[in-house]
Amino acid sequence: MSSVEREHRGHVEILTINRPEARNAINGDVSVALSGILDELETDDDCWVVILTGSGEKAFSAGMDLKAFASGEGASIMSAPGGFAGITQRTFSKPIIAAVNGAALAGGCEIMLSCDLVVAADHATFGIPEVKRGLLAGAGGLLRLPKRLPLAIALELALTGEPIDAERALALGLINRVVPAARLMDEALALADLIAENAPLAVRWTKKVIVGASSVGEDEGWALNAEAVGVVFTSSDAMEGPVAFAEKRKPQWQGK
Repeated sequence: MSSVEREHRGHVEILTINRPEARNAINGDVSVALSGILDELETDDDCWVVILTGSGEKAFSAGMDLKAFASGEGASIMSAPGGFAGITQRTFSKPIIAAVNGAALAGGCEIMLSCDLVVAADHATFGIPEVKRGLLAGAGGLLRLPKRLPLAIALELALTGEPIDAERALALGLINRVVPAARLMDEALALADLIAENAPLAVRWTKKVIVGASSVGEDEGWALNAEAVGVVFTSSDAMEGPVAFAEKRKPQWQGK
């Protein structure tokens, strides 16, 4: 049984953390497997969008597998290319949608924060409870929460360690959609398909500009924007889009 299952649907790749007996906690196998898969998908021209989820209905991921850590797997868990779970310190050009099927706590919440968009089941919960165990959220939660939430709310979650439910997460803008659990993957796939209908080169550069400009000054943001315009507006897809519109047909994207 693979620790990370893969399914390919059109231009969408679905990755499932497959350790339901451990609430999809991240051990060395999961971290190394996810890292390798994401390395592969980065250069796979047929993959335009990634969905990341967990197996079962209890947990998206409970974070680090402490038993695995105690048994000596710490290096493979934390030091795989891309950081914890192979994702938290990764720069990935294609959109990643987290389909949160249950609790996303501690490192599981940090994995979710590493994704671009989030669809959650209505029973999902989110939190970084590390301070309750004398620890801190060291896989990016303390860096990303203040960018996704008002500072006071980020501090509340980090300092109390208390989780929030999916409806509050939606109201705060932490996630994009909340749906009944039975519809979770359908909704995530529908969102992925909406993205995959668009020109993949334009999508990748759009993500790069938005993410990059959010952490630099305006001058640097405009420089990144100019770079994106130079690449995208001279691409084959930039010619195909207007021609397909004029001919009233679906564009045939090449991703270049």
